[in-house]
Amino acid sequence: MAILTLNEAGRLPACLAAVPPGYPVLVVDSGSTDATADIARNAGARVLVNPWPGYAAQRNFCLDACRGLADWVLFIDADEIFPPAFFDWLDRNVSAGAPGFDVVQIPSVLIWDGQPLRHAPGYPIHHPRLARVETVRFVPNGTGHGETVAEPCRQIRCPIPYDHFFYDGDLAGWMRKHIGLARQEVSSAEAAGKTAHVTFRALLNRLAGCGAWRIPARFLYHYVCQGGFRDGRAGLAYTLMYTWYEATKWTLRRAGRRP
Repeated sequence: MAILTLNEAGRLPACLAAVPPGYPVLVVDSGSTDATADIARNAGARVLVNPWPGYAAQRNFCLDACRGLADWVLFIDADEIFPPAFFDWLDRNVSAGAPGFDVVQIPSVLIWDGQPLRHAPGYPIHHPRLARVETVRFVPNGTGHGETVAEPCRQIRCPIPYDHFFYDGDLAGWMRKHIGLARQEVSSAEAAGKTAHVTFRALLNRLAGCGAWRIPARFLYHYVCQGGFRDGRAGLAYTLMYTWYEATKWTLRRAGRRP
């Protein structure tokens, strides 16, 4: 399995501890200045350093690094925990033979400061996290994370979600990260328009345009349409954070149009 890192010394130990014994781990670091690499090596992981090229390119770097060493790569981020039930599913459906698929789409549950969000994010949201090394490549899709797999590709869905601890109370750190993601999404929109490898969700995002109306629409989507109010204070906080993210993208687009 492969874990992408950048200054994840605080989160990486829990992520590594959740991996059952016997699974080889590759940590691809994009230039950490903290103890991330040392923590990974001390846990027995192989560590490679590759300056950050974007999500899709970094995942392809992992696939290339594993070629000849493994048939499959499970992608985990340092702020994610995969439960034991998932690894049981993995052993039954992948490790025991040669399944007739190349990618497994895996759902996630977002954790806001320790509380699972059951409504606000708009479930189910699946991500292509298990990939066959020899047949899969990732491509940008213009939505910030770029986790689209190139077609043709045989895909299935896993029913067991992983926990994504996307917010641990450090609002300033979250905002800095998402300003970077907003810049990436805005700057990659034109390039994504030239590729055929676009997810249905990314296509809807593109068709929706980029007007200021998207900012209140984002709030209504998460809090009202998806029932974020049912998540209580955490649902409201999540909704406000991603409404801010939408406003940040709109502001960056307007700044980019100025002569």
